[in-house]
Amino acid sequence: MPLVHIHMQTGKPDAYRQAIFDGVYDALRATFNVPEDDQFMTITEHEASNFRYGATYFDVARSDDLVFIQLTVSNTRTSDQKKALFRRITDLLVEKPGLRPEDVFVSLVEVDKVNWSFGYGLAQYA
Repeated sequence: MPLVHIHMQTGKPDAYRQAIFDGVYDALRATFNVPEDDQFMTITEHEASNFRYGATYFDVARSDDLVFIQLTVSNTRTSDQKKALFRRITDLLVEKPGLRPEDVFVSLVEVDKVNWSFGYGLAQYA
């Protein structure tokens, strides 16, 4: 059950943002075996003055179209699954909405399964 937070600069149309949601979700389904309808995602848009990034950190030439994607996930995936997820998200977001691969920044935050509550105040995985 990934929880996805996406941050980007303001100004893109709704279809662009929806394509990002779709691409991330499709990549999670393909690489992390996320079940159908397991979609808990937000996009937060920031004015340029509130969005800072290293334009060339790690020798990656980023632009103002940079998208930060942070996924909170259970700590049950292998390194190969994580690498496949990063690649698949990038490939899908390059395809649609047309991001450059340099502008896809992904971070995983891993938590124990007991740290999730999907409602009712229950720890469903515990």
